[in-house]
Amino acid sequence: MPLASIPSPSQGVWYLGFVPIRAYALCFIVASGFGIWLSERRWRARGGERGTIGDIAMPAVIFGLVGGRLYHVLVDWQTYFGPRAIKEPYQALFVWEGGLGIWGAVALGGVGVWLACRRRGVPLGPVADTIAPGIAFGQAIARWGNWFNQELYGSPTTLPWGLEIDQAHGGLPGTLYHPTFLYESLWDVALGFALILAGRRLRTDRGRLFALYVAGYTAGRFWIEGLRIDPVGGVDHAVTLLGLRINQWTSIVLFAGALIFLWTTRRKENEPALEHSA
Repeated sequence: MPLASIPSPSQGVWYLGFVPIRAYALCFIVASGFGIWLSERRWRARGGERGTIGDIAMPAVIFGLVGGRLYHVLVDWQTYFGPRAIKEPYQALFVWEGGLGIWGAVALGGVGVWLACRRRGVPLGPVADTIAPGIAFGQAIARWGNWFNQELYGSPTTLPWGLEIDQAHGGLPGTLYHPTFLYESLWDVALGFALILAGRRLRTDRGRLFALYVAGYTAGRFWIEGLRIDPVGGVDHAVTLLGLRINQWTSIVLFAGALIFLWTTRRKENEPALEHSA
């Protein structure tokens, strides 16, 4: 028998004494840990020094966390600072309540990786290619934090895998919604495996595998974003341009940029230090 619906968790926070244990934060920690573990294995498989990825990961995670929150606050500034704000300005710092923009996380996280690579004297291209699958798998895990928070779900649906959302989180009685967190999680898992396969069979040096990650992720994010009904850029409705949401336009720009990068670097020689693509 097919599922009639996908239930949402009744709570996303548990208490160990007076200490809150938040599912959203746990998903982020597990995602980061798995991504680092996989990237370290891939780095060593291609001849890299043990511990390099671990050293690079700390600034990458910190910068990525800051960047992800900045992107969210900048895009949804009206939620915290506008005349119709529904949250207090200081709540913009409450990362545990949800709200991390992947675009900002990858962009500023990339700055952290670049700085760490410069400090260690490691070429950025091979590192970027090494961590690309780990980022995809990490995103697949992190998306389950949205499930616990009952946020970023899609439009109503009658499909048998519709998601239940309670009224406290904007759901309507008897209505099911597209589980966009699940769609993106599955897409990211498939993307992670595709990147590993591409790294073994194709010439993906000098950051080209990372560019494939960007192209693959944005392609999926474009159509998944189109299903969502959360008010990105506004308070009670999403800001759109020519019928597309902000994150869809971001996906288009980054997808095009990734394709341009892949095209212009198609005849580059491999990095001399690490020739094998893991």
